[in-house]
Amino acid sequence: MSQTWATSHGLDLHLDRSLTRVRAGLESAVREAIRSGRLGPGVRLPSSRVMAADLHVARNTVAEVYTQLVAEGWLTSRHGSGTFVADRPEPAPGIRQRTHDTPPPLVHDLRAGRPDLSAFPRSAWAASYRRALSTAPGSTLGYTDPRGLPELRTALADYLARARGVRAHPDRVVICSGFAQGLDNLAHALHTVGAGAIAVEAYSHQRYRAIVTAAGLRTGAVPVDEHGADIRALTGCAHLSDSGAALLTPAHQFPTGAVLSPERRRSAVAWAHRTGAVLVEDDYDGEFRYDRHPVGALQGLAPDHVAYAGTASKSLAPGLRLGWLVVPDRLLDRVIGVREASGQLVSALDQLALADLISSGGYDHQIRRGRLRYRWRRDALSATIAGHAPQVRVDGVAAGLHAVLRLPSGTEERDVVAAAARRHLSVEGLAGYADPAGLGDRRQPPALVVGYGTPADHAFTAALARLVAALEDCQRRRQGARALTRAC
Repeated sequence: MSQTWATSHGLDLHLDRSLTRVRAGLESAVREAIRSGRLGPGVRLPSSRVMAADLHVARNTVAEVYTQLVAEGWLTSRHGSGTFVADRPEPAPGIRQRTHDTPPPLVHDLRAGRPDLSAFPRSAWAASYRRALSTAPGSTLGYTDPRGLPELRTALADYLARARGVRAHPDRVVICSGFAQGLDNLAHALHTVGAGAIAVEAYSHQRYRAIVTAAGLRTGAVPVDEHGADIRALTGCAHLSDSGAALLTPAHQFPTGAVLSPERRRSAVAWAHRTGAVLVEDDYDGEFRYDRHPVGALQGLAPDHVAYAGTASKSLAPGLRLGWLVVPDRLLDRVIGVREASGQLVSALDQLALADLISSGGYDHQIRRGRLRYRWRRDALSATIAGHAPQVRVDGVAAGLHAVLRLPSGTEERDVVAAAARRHLSVEGLAGYADPAGLGDRRQPPALVVGYGTPADHAFTAALARLVAALEDCQRRRQGARALTRAC
């Protein structure tokens, strides 16, 4: 790795010239100088103009670095006085100092499944909340229907019908606090009607496997390829043949990004009709599709055999804890019973606020804004990888908030993840989503699952720079190892 010492008005900065982006290198150098104590609290940094001239970089680059480090708390800016190293509190007695063996703090987050929280529509939500609060009858603040308030269930039934092709009467809509709770309700309901097992896509959230297992269901893994879940395995594999349900992400398979092909959608519905099984459809980001109209929900093909699940976690924010189920008639009473027994209720005012946001058109506006924002980020990620790491193939980019970066043969996912962590970047490998038992799993080649939704706009470019630097570092190491092998 090529590194040089750069000096600006007496400040020694260990500048990493190997980084693709000069900004990322300078930002890391200033942060490390503060962390190591070479720049102590109260030290005044040169102006952006002076620093840029001394280091032979663009002034805007220095200004952006200062702004980022002020936001992170490393620096403080005093109007008319300049930029200074911020005071950092001493660790409390008994708390061990960070050692060289401790992983560096992660500043940039490119993990999947997380939206840009800075894009939350605060003004629109506050207006909807005020209207809900001012018009809600007193009875709304009491113990409510375990399915949720009729205002939100009606608004959601209308919205899902026109936006996702879901066929739902408000009576079959159940409000829950996110997909995890909804899946738990469905799993317990399935167990009470005699389902012994549920088929889960071989690549998926580990947490969801744990939820259905805790409800008393065995799990089996459905292989996943470029066409989504391989539905043929539901009848062709012994460990799946007795499944009473299957958990699928048909619109945008998580995490591989594949879309369930039309043929397999029909096969899944036919399997459910033939066996009496239930398909649990996790439509976690179905509204975000960029190159063509969103793929309609699987539920529209077979409302009596598909339990549809959606949330506001990607469109608004996960902290709202608002999700919904559209439940087949035969499971509805069971799901309601599970919720009543556990005392599960969702904030009435939050429900009314979301109902108002949907009815007023604010929710549709937020979805349109999100499509534009995330499409731009998707395009920026694809262009950056094509320009700086052409040996990496980008997949799963037609929809959602994440992409899959297929790594060159011989690259270890863990090496790239570690290289990213050294640059204060959090990113995940595809293998971490694989079924731990390996049943039915066709092992996917090494890849990264990169979420482009999380960083705020001002930090997105820096996050991409660190990602590219990690990929380049591993590429150089691999080339060096091959050269050494040839020499030997």
